[in-house]
Amino acid sequence: MLIERTGTPATLLLLALLGGCGAGEPPPLLGTLEWDRIGIPAEASETVLNWQVAEGAQVEAGQLLLQLDPRRLDALVAQAAAEVQQAGARLDELSHGARRETIEAAQAALERNSAAAIAASRDFQRIEALYQRQQVALAELDRARASRDQSVAAVQNSAAQLRELTNGTRPEQLAQAAASLQAANSRLTQLQLNRAHLDVRAPRAGRVDALPFRPGDQPPLHAEVVSLLVGAAPYARLFVPASQRNRLAIGDTLRVTVEGVAQPFTGKLRSIASEASFTPYYALTGADASRLVYRAELVLEGAEAAKLPAGLPLQAVLAQP
Repeated sequence: MLIERTGTPATLLLLALLGGCGAGEPPPLLGTLEWDRIGIPAEASETVLNWQVAEGAQVEAGQLLLQLDPRRLDALVAQAAAEVQQAGARLDELSHGARRETIEAAQAALERNSAAAIAASRDFQRIEALYQRQQVALAELDRARASRDQSVAAVQNSAAQLRELTNGTRPEQLAQAAASLQAANSRLTQLQLNRAHLDVRAPRAGRVDALPFRPGDQPPLHAEVVSLLVGAAPYARLFVPASQRNRLAIGDTLRVTVEGVAQPFTGKLRSIASEASFTPYYALTGADASRLVYRAELVLEGAEAAKLPAGLPLQAVLAQP
């Protein structure tokens, strides 16, 4: 069969690359260098006061990265603390019962009302005797009776109030007061945690990759204010063609060449997807199935690999046994 020698430069370059791979040798796997990334969100929509670190800086776990304006939350924390004090004082008041002076005042009121009831009862008896002799009108008798009944009711009311003070607080009221104090304490704890998160700290040791908001900016709630690159070593994000998927297994060693770095690296394959990326498998049949691509991750080894930045293109091939 004759092969036409005329063709585009791109076609000739592709043929040259395929020929360079050699018979039976698959082409290298392409990908990019990546680091595990942590995004730290804003716990509140407050103004960025200052940066404590710069982009690219190495930070330790717990190190302060930036601060958000705490004035609004400080006021809420102070209000919640006052509510805790109020709820605690109310519980103490119910637990200790009435003051001795309050009980004595209730006893005096009962004695006063009892004396008034005795006087009203005697007045009614006199008016009733006069009415029997027809010396007073019926209206006068009715007023005396009403005054007597009113005095008796006042005595009963004073006696009930005194019993309430001497019997102490009901258990249900104590339980309600204790629950109110617990709720106030919980709210205070929540606000204190929110306030602490305005001082944005590193959850893990790593390198600051990005600080999207500058001092004076007010990020929206849950917006990412710090991006950290973490982990002991970077990893290669590879895209494996369907023709090479069955050649790879977790734990395989690959040789990696990073763009712009003369020294090659080795890495262990830590994951490879079981489902194809970009295109559903059921949409491809026959020769089109070769276009399926599977995402894989390869952890680079060696101290020099830890110095590499993210985003560099790379190539990987299976290491020779």
